[in-house]
Amino acid sequence: MRTSTSLRRKLISVAAVSAALFTAATTSVAVAQDSPTQEAAVPAAQAEAAPGTPAERLIVGYKSGAAEAKSNKAAEADAAAKGEEAGEDLDFERRLGSGAALVDLGENLSRTDVADVVAEYRADPQVAYVVPDRLNKPLATPNDTEYSKQWDLFETTAGMNVPGAWDVATGSGVTVAVIDTGYVTHSDLGANIVAGYDFISDATVGNDGNGRDSNPADPGDWTAANECASGDPAYGSSWHGTHVAGTIAAVTNNGKGVAGIAYGAKVSPLRVLGKCGGYDSDIIDAITWASGGTVSGVPANANVAKVINMSLGGGGACSTATQSAINAAVNRGTTVVVAAGNSNANASGYSPASCANVISVAAADRQGNRSYYSNYGTVVDIAAPGGETNSVAANGILSTLNSGAQGPSAENYDYYQGTSMAAPHVAGLAALMKSANPALTPAQIESAIKTNSRALPGTCSGGCGAGLADAAKTVQAVSGSGGSTGGTTFTSTSAVSIPDNGSAIESPITVSGRSGNAPSALQVGVDITHTYRGDLVVDLVAPDGSTYRLKSASSSDSADNVIATYTVNASTETANGTWKLRVQDTAAQDTGRVNSWKLTF
Repeated sequence: MRTSTSLRRKLISVAAVSAALFTAATTSVAVAQDSPTQEAAVPAAQAEAAPGTPAERLIVGYKSGAAEAKSNKAAEADAAAKGEEAGEDLDFERRLGSGAALVDLGENLSRTDVADVVAEYRADPQVAYVVPDRLNKPLATPNDTEYSKQWDLFETTAGMNVPGAWDVATGSGVTVAVIDTGYVTHSDLGANIVAGYDFISDATVGNDGNGRDSNPADPGDWTAANECASGDPAYGSSWHGTHVAGTIAAVTNNGKGVAGIAYGAKVSPLRVLGKCGGYDSDIIDAITWASGGTVSGVPANANVAKVINMSLGGGGACSTATQSAINAAVNRGTTVVVAAGNSNANASGYSPASCANVISVAAADRQGNRSYYSNYGTVVDIAAPGGETNSVAANGILSTLNSGAQGPSAENYDYYQGTSMAAPHVAGLAALMKSANPALTPAQIESAIKTNSRALPGTCSGGCGAGLADAAKTVQAVSGSGGSTGGTTFTSTSAVSIPDNGSAIESPITVSGRSGNAPSALQVGVDITHTYRGDLVVDLVAPDGSTYRLKSASSSDSADNVIATYTVNASTETANGTWKLRVQDTAAQDTGRVNSWKLTF
């Protein structure tokens, strides 16, 4: 016996209330078919009330001439018939003000079950549309007093789209090692600081009266004129490591200051930079210890980091010694994020930016251009907000700091610019990912960040990697609620024209070097230009000739282009061989072309 809808409907709990309602973003990811002969795959978003949550109700719009558009009894009968076809018990609930029917599915259906019901409605020529009754909730905006100034987290143009990731993960359970100047006490960060270490072996560089010890407190790195090199001006203390750490994990929703990207994570400060900089040898030991390796004379690390941030660098390509330490850290399962450098030069001439097995991060300004100072080149993996303060301070990155010109004084906040500020954005993202999916390897984290990035809205001469990091899309991807986790990708960029109302065309991709079968979540990325996409039928053809419907023709789909990623259960197919994208225009008056497509295993 079915229970009352009002009693069994799940409630949506919210942490904070905002004036604007937020609707979970939809993604063009198709539910896989059970066999090559089934109906068209239904995109996941059309079967979900929210990412990862199967819909409990559907909104069905009928065409104006259909009996179901006017008669509740007819709509109720249609729901019962569709349910019988799909093997589910459906109920017509009520008529909406728009005239559409609200159909109840029950509360225990899987996404596949919902997709089966959706497919039944989609196959009915009298149905204009069928969509899930999606869950809406207030957008939880942090109550940190300076959050509105953190454009780098939320602005549409060049922000990293962080708030959308917080619904999935906050970094809980992950430690990030910040290999930098150490940490100066700050009340907006202290609750997320765990034990670190002072790896500076030279007392003069350390500026704290001794060599290595277990206290990573930052005494300040100020210098007098000519102290580091002839002609150098005097510099005040930077409190650089504290600024970096705040971007990663400042305490959030505490009614003060700024919000951290992975505010549920912990930061272990490792001190390697002091007066005039820091030595490779100390940095190498810090990398080793942070990732769980053994360093002579240093106690075992009780807070092994799954992510390392190094917002530091120097001239010269990556040395064998540094590369060896990074490789060992990655082999222990630690993701290493580094700044590309601030010399407006090719990052290949700088270390650790040019090291392998790292995520090398360029800086973008508030308009989404490569920041004027940022290094660039083929060794750069990704861009993230780094800001520019040369004209307007507020266009920089706001984070935790200290007002002391030399030694520590009062805590404060200030804007900095640099790839040093861009790197912790990506380190924070890596922490969110690892929190959402602890099984991720460093290679998978890097691949997913690149795969789910978006194009820089501005320009980047010289190369800024895959694009601008997108936190929400990436975290949703690795948590299984959309996007792509990365992996090996095979791409065809050969354009193929699609004839108007003609025969199907095919674009091939030859896959090799894989073992066994294709995955159950094979990602099929499609980029098709067409002036009326409703004319198009799109299929994936496996090496043995089996076909998987990605998109059906629809007279009600009058928009342009098909730019989407579909997920296909291809686990019964041999991975190696020639796969094809088959596209056919089924109606007159419009033409198009396949620009590119790709398979990600």
